Amino acid sequence: MPFTLATWNINSVRLRAGLVARLLSEEAPDILCLQECKSPVDKMPLQDFAALGYGHVVARGQKGYNGVAILSKLPITEVAAHDFADLGHARHVAGQLENGVVIHNFYVPAGGDVPDREVNEKFGQKLDYLTQMRDHFHAERPARAILVGDLNIAPREDDVWSHKQLLKIVSHTPIEVEHLGAAQEAGSWVDVTRADIPEGQLYSWWSYRAPDWDAADKGRRLDHVWATGDIAGAAHSSRILRAARGWDQPSDHAPVFATFDL
Repeated sequence: MPFTLATWNINSVRLRAGLVARLLSEEAPDILCLQECKSPVDKMPLQDFAALGYGHVVARGQKGYNGVAILSKLPITEVAAHDFADLGHARHVAGQLENGVVIHNFYVPAGGDVPDREVNEKFGQKLDYLTQMRDHFHAERPARAILVGDLNIAPREDDVWSHKQLLKIVSHTPIEVEHLGAAQEAGSWVDVTRADIPEGQLYSWWSYRAPDWDAADKGRRLDHVWATGDIAGAAHSSRILRAARGWDQPSDHAPVFATFDL
């Protein structure tokens, strides 16, 4: 059963419901995973998406913050929603397709501005969140699973516009990359995007602060698609829809796509 999946930090699903509808109409992925929905589930415009064929939903919401949702054309059943680091945040939900594949949708904490947990509580929370992800995957080894979302870390040197200049900037510091790598290794996850596109600069996020984000092109690859080794070889056609960053009133993230022949 081949299916195409997309992941997108939408930065308010209610504010940008029209952009979600545009993506669903123009790109028609079978599954769309959203992060930073900033809405309780009962306030999300799910009927709008159901009218476009996405009637299957698993989600966790929160007023004004966080929030994750999986919109699907295919039947999907919720199987987990973990509160890693005990933050009380809606940052994870997992659903299982009829073919047994489990899709994990994550929104890892951003970590604030200062990469020092002694002076920045949010950075410590981010590291703790990643550590608990690691421990969970060690304890419950995933199989036939896909992990997507805004992981808020650009791990490779070519995942940022300047490795040297961002080494001390939250999202690309060595300690964050190390923690993300440990979580990835614990679940034997394969970075599907980079397996498909192994070389070259690749970004999924561009700051709102840039007067001309496109010309400056100071991006980072914060949004990821991973798969367990038993199904990673079935993935192909990875891409980032950079054009969506230029839509009216856009999210600062662009959607990331992959297709799986399963």
